[in-house]
Amino acid sequence: MALLPTNPQWRGLVLLAIIIVVLGVLPWTVNNYWLRIATGALMWAGLACSWNMLGGYAGYINFGQSAFFGLGAYVTAFLMGDPFGLPFSATIPVGMVVTALFAVIIGAPTLRLRGAYFAIATWAFAEVLIQFASAMDFTGGIGGIGLPPYLNERFFYFAMFGTAALAYFLTWALFERSRFGLKVKALRDHEPAAEAMGINTALVKLQTFVLSAVTASVFGAIFAYWVTFINPKSVFGGDITDQMVVMVLLGGLGTLWGPAIGGVALFVVNRLIWMYWGDTAFYIAILGTAIVLVVLFLPNGIAGLFARRKNNALDRVLDKLVGSGEGGHP
Repeated sequence: MALLPTNPQWRGLVLLAIIIVVLGVLPWTVNNYWLRIATGALMWAGLACSWNMLGGYAGYINFGQSAFFGLGAYVTAFLMGDPFGLPFSATIPVGMVVTALFAVIIGAPTLRLRGAYFAIATWAFAEVLIQFASAMDFTGGIGGIGLPPYLNERFFYFAMFGTAALAYFLTWALFERSRFGLKVKALRDHEPAAEAMGINTALVKLQTFVLSAVTASVFGAIFAYWVTFINPKSVFGGDITDQMVVMVLLGGLGTLWGPAIGGVALFVVNRLIWMYWGDTAFYIAILGTAIVLVVLFLPNGIAGLFARRKNNALDRVLDKLVGSGEGGHP
């Protein structure tokens, strides 16, 4: 007799429960070095999720996502320093509001563009912010700005864990299980047809853009407090967005768990390369190879493998964990 039904939804819930339990006890089972790696992996999984909201579900390729990550980081750094001295928790809502305002101002005109034009416009916005932050005294210029140190790795781990969990829950609730998600996917598949059906595509696009931006800004705020020092290149740099894009493509564009798979996999590979070879340039080659392999062999990403194959390795592993009845799959 099966311990749990064998339908895919139950298997997904079992896997999710296992992941949550493992992540919940992880800080008490590893040292601070590996805990920092786990914290970074959660951050990148969350950032990839934020990019996927617009790039995957809405089909608007955004090359300026690092702008919103950097805005969250700089707002937190600015408000925690002199003369304000606000606590970290108070800076996050301010950063979200500031980021949302920027997203509306930038998104309203640029979302009228499509394809390469939109991608170039968002990339230009991030570059403008790099130059602005490098020139202004209140941002510390190219020298950067420091934050009060807080040496509690478990705090930052759970901050990233909670924020990533919330980002994925919002993605599931809004893009996978709501009318709003259906509208977003409709405009991605055929925007003129979506408009003909009465969908306010301009509003839906802007709402998705703002949600994506605000999510990235929260991770930026946590990152700034975690590393205690930021400069324009470290939070506005184009390589930050580039990694999000590759992570989502590798994991699965427009899927719920694809960004998590790609984000964790590529970040861990990056850290292992740095740990054993000390050469981050090799990671760039890994990224390039990953893009080529995904385009050629996994157009739907790693997550697409599980969607296409009912009797896959994941099913078999979960069957062994929870029991599959008397002979495996019917």
